[in-house]
Amino acid sequence: MWDVLTGFDPALLVAFIAAGLLLNLTPGADFVFVSASGIAGGPRIGMAAALGINIGITVHVAMAAGGVSALLLADPASYDVIRYAGAAYLAWLAIQAWRDSGTLGKGRAAPSAAAAVRRGFFTNVLNPKTALFIFAFIPQFTDPAIGPVWMQILILGAIFQIFGMAFSLALGAAAGLFADRLRARVRVLNKITAILFGGLAARLVID
Repeated sequence: MWDVLTGFDPALLVAFIAAGLLLNLTPGADFVFVSASGIAGGPRIGMAAALGINIGITVHVAMAAGGVSALLLADPASYDVIRYAGAAYLAWLAIQAWRDSGTLGKGRAAPSAAAAVRRGFFTNVLNPKTALFIFAFIPQFTDPAIGPVWMQILILGAIFQIFGMAFSLALGAAAGLFADRLRARVRVLNKITAILFGGLAARLVID
């Protein structure tokens, strides 16, 4: 593995890291979920949601390394199954957030860090856009000449996650700290959260 790691072109690795950071800075389902979780439940819940998101990314990276990416891209029906399942899950979260009374002052937050991790995991795993991005993005930076492609994908995936996790943990914590100042307006935050999740669900179905 060390030979593969040292075999990467440094300039290529820098380009890979920069592209990954730009991806994390672009608001998408993961970005919205982590920030909304922090707003609803505070820094701890936001960071737990970020952890769940990154566990989901681990699954996608492992699938890409195992060659599932080629199978999924070749079978549109499989993509549609994942797409609609993800949309249904986000729609369920939107309904839960919309119905929350806000009496506890924490919105429709996960009741525990473990629950936030689970929600983050399923939000990511059921998002086919994340899967397809990883399947299409990471292999572009591999080179069969320096070692097994699957090993390169795992290494690049680990690098991608290190930077991505640092960003998402900071995002969840910051969203939670910001929410503390708006705790009295938690019902409004719940509605905003519901709209965001509902919009993401609709986007998955329409795209």
